[in-house]
Amino acid sequence: MTEYSVEVKDLTKRFGDFVAVDRVSFSVKKGEIFGFLGPNGAGKSTTIRMLCGILAPTEGTGSVSGFDIMGEQDRIKNIIGYMSQKFSLYDDLTVTENLEFFGSVYGLEGARLRERIAYVLKMADIGRRKDAPVKGLPGGVKQRLALGGAILHDPPVLFLDEPTSGVDPIMRRTFWEIIYDFSRNGKTIFVTTHYMDEAEHCDRMALIIAGKIIALDSPSALKAALPYSVWSLRVERFIEVFEEVAALPFIDEAAIFGSDIHIMCEKDFPLKRELAKALRGKGIADFIIEEVGATLEDVFVSHARRLGV
Repeated sequence: MTEYSVEVKDLTKRFGDFVAVDRVSFSVKKGEIFGFLGPNGAGKSTTIRMLCGILAPTEGTGSVSGFDIMGEQDRIKNIIGYMSQKFSLYDDLTVTENLEFFGSVYGLEGARLRERIAYVLKMADIGRRKDAPVKGLPGGVKQRLALGGAILHDPPVLFLDEPTSGVDPIMRRTFWEIIYDFSRNGKTIFVTTHYMDEAEHCDRMALIIAGKIIALDSPSALKAALPYSVWSLRVERFIEVFEEVAALPFIDEAAIFGSDIHIMCEKDFPLKRELAKALRGKGIADFIIEEVGATLEDVFVSHARRLGV
């Protein structure tokens, strides 16, 4: 038995002359939370749809739980859970009726179906709404119900495409607690997101831009590998100051981060001393310069700038 739930080699998808996914290769270990991080249009959803057997690759190979994505799509669909960005629920049915329908699609019936529905209602914390029509439910509750439908048949591999898009921070945290619980039970989770903070929850993650994987490792390893030190500059009129700071010859990268300016420079460069000197030379006396830990946003921006994106 392979130790990997997902294995991909040179996977490519073209739509005419447009290359949506460009020779991506990666593997996902059993029981791992694997993240696919990138902006909209990077190729995340296209990759997931190929892995789920919904979309045929143009080139390359791949397998899910040992089944070939090119020839065993039906077998893959039976052993995965899939929650798309535009998940489908039946508004005129109740929460329970939706789950009963999803269960019937996966061949669940009788005591087993009732057992799984009870589990999903508790896991997603929607038991008190079990008889409510879906039409009137808040968006976050609908998303938890959609997740419940995806895991109703207890699949070993779960694909989640932007699962928390459009929900508030509290609901996003609740959603990730559910994902962690699923992972603790030995399930493999492949999740796409464009939220940098969410990617921190993953065991490993791939950064994807314009259909290409530009980096792949654990979040901590990706941040440690950044060839820069990262600093925060707090100063009044920071938007005006930003242009002048970004133009300084010893600054490799600069970006506005909330009400601060995040700065990257070579690790051994005396940034605090030289930046303070430059600011005072421009008549700016009131500022705070602190070294801070790199974020995944810093990592992503650094890679994107190097690629000219």
